[in-house]
Amino acid sequence: MDKNFDKIIYTGIILGVCFIIGISINAGLNYKAKQLDNTLSVTGSAKQQITSDTAKWRSSFSRTISPSELNSGYSQMKSDEKLVLNFLKENGIEEKDIVVSPVAMNQNFKYDPNAPKEYDLRQAVEVQSNDVSKVTQIAKNTQGLIQKGVIFSSDSLEYYYSKLPELRVTMLSDAIKDAKARAQKIAESSGKSVGAIRSASMGVVQVLPVNSVEITDYGSYDTQTIEKEVMVTVKALFILK
Repeated sequence: MDKNFDKIIYTGIILGVCFIIGISINAGLNYKAKQLDNTLSVTGSAKQQITSDTAKWRSSFSRTISPSELNSGYSQMKSDEKLVLNFLKENGIEEKDIVVSPVAMNQNFKYDPNAPKEYDLRQAVEVQSNDVSKVTQIAKNTQGLIQKGVIFSSDSLEYYYSKLPELRVTMLSDAIKDAKARAQKIAESSGKSVGAIRSASMGVVQVLPVNSVEITDYGSYDTQTIEKEVMVTVKALFILK
């Protein structure tokens, strides 16, 4: 009888402890749920116009030769390279800002299998400089090289902003301020006020032409224009009071 009585007591104690734990867990969940009800998630943004401080210009020069002209063709490419380098230096481009690739050779495709074979010899030239205006002007005026017999092709001009990482950090605080201002407007409509920020996560950076609205979910970087507009976004979670 005593043993059965002891078992009843122990069972009662265990059930009581489980009941207390269950109530505590439930209360904790209710408390968390209540906390979540008192938060507001808002996305803020900030924009700033910038001027590109780096220009990258890609170009190339070439010769078309027959198999018997390989030696003379390479000699001609060497002569063309000197003309191109002199042209760039005479127009104010420093040698350290110029990269010339080795000669690449490709056989021309011809539908007629009996047609004489021909090869294209080509060298790529890349100029990267902080003098954006100067590079832009030179890229638009390469007639001097053409007049000297160089088969020169200007491929592309690209513009970049080297201080984007630093700018992104400084714009983050403006984006958070914008998010808080939006949160306050929303909170006022429900009779509440915005408290401290609980968390914030930065979105992708958009580097766009001025007045452009072509944003993407994964970010964008316009390289075609000198004047650009940087936009950053931040998703912030605020406590409501």
